[in-house]
Amino acid sequence: MSSMPAEGDPAPPFDLEASTGGRISLKSLKGKPVVLYFYPKDDTPGCTAEACAFRDMAPLYEFTGAVVLGVSPDDVPSHKKFAEKYGLKFPLLSDPDHAVCEAYGVWGEKKNYGKTYMGVTRATFVIDSDGDINRIWPKVKVEGHADEVLAALRPLA
Repeated sequence: MSSMPAEGDPAPPFDLEASTGGRISLKSLKGKPVVLYFYPKDDTPGCTAEACAFRDMAPLYEFTGAVVLGVSPDDVPSHKKFAEKYGLKFPLLSDPDHAVCEAYGVWGEKKNYGKTYMGVTRATFVIDSDGDINRIWPKVKVEGHADEVLAALRPLA
C-alpha cells in the first residue's frame, strides 16, 4: 500500500469521470472545502450505509459550502445505478485503475473471510479551500461518520 498523505499536506490532484456526467478535478473545486471519501464497492452494505448517511445530511453539508465526492474503482454505469437506487445527489467518481486510491494511500492488500485480495480501505479526507488536507479518517467506521466529518467542516465554512 502506498503511504497516505498527512494532515496539512497538499491533497494529491485528481481528475476523474463522475456519475453526474463529465469529469471532476480537484483543481476545479479550488475555493471550496471538499469531502473526498473512498469506499470499496457500490451497493454493498457498508458502502450503502455510508453513502446514505452523507445523502441524508446533504443540506447540512451544503450549508458549509463543502462538496461531497465518493470514490471507488467501480465504473460510471455502476455508480449511476447505485446513485439512482439510493437517491444520491453528490457525484461518485470512477477510479478504475485505482491511481487516485493509490495517491491517497487507500489501495492495498485486504483480508476477508480468510481470502487476501487488493482493494480499497474505507477512508475520508477533508480538503480545505486551498487544496490542503485538513483532516483524515484512515479507517472509517460507518456509524456516526457523516456527523464527525460535518463537525470537522464547520470551522472551514
